[in-house]
Amino acid sequence: MSTLTEKPLPPDTAAPEPHRVPGGAFSPRQLVAAVPGAFRKLDPRHLVRTPVMFVVALGAVLTTALAVTDPSVFAWVIVAWLWITVLFANLAEAVAEGRGRAQAASLRRVSAETVARRLTEGREERVASSRLRVGDLVVVEAGETVPGDGDVVEGVASVDESAITGESAPVVRESGGDRSAVTGGTTVLSDRIVVRVTAKPGESFVDRMIALVEGSARQRTPNEIALNILLSGLTLVFLLAVVTLQPMAVYSGRPQPLVVLVALLVCLIPTTIGALLSAIGIAGMDRLVQRNVLAMSGRAVEAAGDVGTLLLDKTGTITLGNRQAHELVPAPGVDPAELADAARLSSLADTTPEGRSIVVLVEERQGVAAHPADLGATPVPFTAQTRMSGVDLTTGRGERRIRKGAAAATAHWVRGLGGDVPREVERAVEDISTVGGTPLVVAEDVTTGSGSRARVLGVVHLKDVVKEGMRERFAQLRAMGIRTVMVTGDNARTAAAIAAEAGVDDVLAEATPEDKLDLIRREQSGGRLVAMMGDGTNDAPALAQADVGVAMNTGTSAAKEAGNMVDLDSDPTKLIEIVEIGKQLLITRGALTTFSIANDVAKYFAILPAMFVTTFPQLGALNVMRLATPESAIVSAVVFNALVIVALIPLALRGVRYRPSGAAALLRRNLLVYGLGGVAVPFLGIKLVDLLVSQIPGIG
Repeated sequence: MSTLTEKPLPPDTAAPEPHRVPGGAFSPRQLVAAVPGAFRKLDPRHLVRTPVMFVVALGAVLTTALAVTDPSVFAWVIVAWLWITVLFANLAEAVAEGRGRAQAASLRRVSAETVARRLTEGREERVASSRLRVGDLVVVEAGETVPGDGDVVEGVASVDESAITGESAPVVRESGGDRSAVTGGTTVLSDRIVVRVTAKPGESFVDRMIALVEGSARQRTPNEIALNILLSGLTLVFLLAVVTLQPMAVYSGRPQPLVVLVALLVCLIPTTIGALLSAIGIAGMDRLVQRNVLAMSGRAVEAAGDVGTLLLDKTGTITLGNRQAHELVPAPGVDPAELADAARLSSLADTTPEGRSIVVLVEERQGVAAHPADLGATPVPFTAQTRMSGVDLTTGRGERRIRKGAAAATAHWVRGLGGDVPREVERAVEDISTVGGTPLVVAEDVTTGSGSRARVLGVVHLKDVVKEGMRERFAQLRAMGIRTVMVTGDNARTAAAIAAEAGVDDVLAEATPEDKLDLIRREQSGGRLVAMMGDGTNDAPALAQADVGVAMNTGTSAAKEAGNMVDLDSDPTKLIEIVEIGKQLLITRGALTTFSIANDVAKYFAILPAMFVTTFPQLGALNVMRLATPESAIVSAVVFNALVIVALIPLALRGVRYRPSGAAALLRRNLLVYGLGGVAVPFLGIKLVDLLVSQIPGIG
């Protein structure tokens, strides 16, 4: 039997090539704009949150007091660069926080006060959006702004969400489904909807976004807290080492000035990573915002870097959610073009996504031109009683009635008019149902002067279409070591067909919310971190249980409240970028920690020989950089210690580029690039600074 099938997409519309997380832009102007913020962060209440930099600030205060009581060029240079070191650390955090302010400003314009048309006991009253309360019903028509977050409870409309998502194409929001959520500040472009408010004033989705992109709601993550404890421990160790160094110096007849000891302490403690740690965390969340993903916490970003299992809801996440025409199967003896024309005619007045997809399939892909009879067609709307829709036509040969609908209803209509349903058509209906599709039978009844004739023309195969590029993206996730599981309420046969087409690793069919929860808990009990993507209210428990719960922005308010991330683009393949950004955050933190600890080696070779070389000339052999004087060596190490923070701010903000690889390869790369680099770069940098510093009278 011949079939009329969907043509393959041309090569230029294929799924995008696998990508890497880009570094992102960095402008030196960001440094200038962040300078006032760096000075504001000199507040001790802020500095104490970063123990390493708090110790540096205390050292700067102590050396300032010493320089006042016993002034010298050397002392004041040390004082100046210690304060610069603290400012540079504050500058890194201020730059990271400042990158979200432009987006926050635009979001504030979205959340401006608007007038709402509130329904009260069937009457409409106009009130300020700030007076709305949870549960209020508001009417929004074309051209009006949605006054607050809520769910559509009546009607369907096209909504412009570009102010939130940056996507210019409007979206459809309708009642009774998983695409009912609307966001305050978006604009209704067509029709009329009634919205039930779900958020209090000041607690809307946009308000939360503003707080997050500005960094005010960012809390330290467990890994960040653990690293802070490690850095504090190292600081304490070096503090004890420096304190015990003075008795040895006194014993050897070379007591050291406190200014020198403070300089030694600041250079040996991990100031580089201590200064950049906060900026790295803020920048990780900012990179998600730049990709239209709102992370409710830094913990979620970190967890994304270690995800081992991904659960995805089928409808609306893996598939488009609306059944689309896939192919036309003609009945025996029926010309495929005749079936195509009848299917198109019967769908012209059908405003459902399924009906529109039939018209698109026939007209755009098969090139069937409009027929003069279209103008004279009388549409027959779908009803629950007939379970069919179609058109009635008057032609030169008589009357023609075309019907399209459920297989059983259409077969009953044909047989009632004296026609028959071929066995081949019944078999096609069974085959389509077996693979999880929906069969619609197309039939006609032609009445002429010689009588009437009812017959079946063929079957339209509707299928839940898998979103473009899903198979390729799931292959990327598999290469990253992430197992994908599709969860759906469909029967096992339908679920298996969709899963095979999408390319997921496993499937959970006929799943209830309890089944999803049980699956997540089983995976977590095995030591895996689980990510869940969904958009429906029935996904909310699983989104809340998952380590990373990504809710689609097109989904319900319940789903967005339960998750710890919201994808504003509602693109399930976005998880690849989320995972990469999470891994990039962890890798960046590890790389800069390695660099910070490694560059202590060079500063050790610069300062310690300089402190004791006059007493023990043999230590001159350790002056491998051949620094000019003991004073210039100490100043050069302090200056380099400050400058390297600014030099690494762009890397902290962009992040170390992530490339899929194993833990061993990442460790090897860290040691070779940032370990050896952390040793070599300071040797060169301190030597260059010494060439300049040695020209200063009183130091050189």
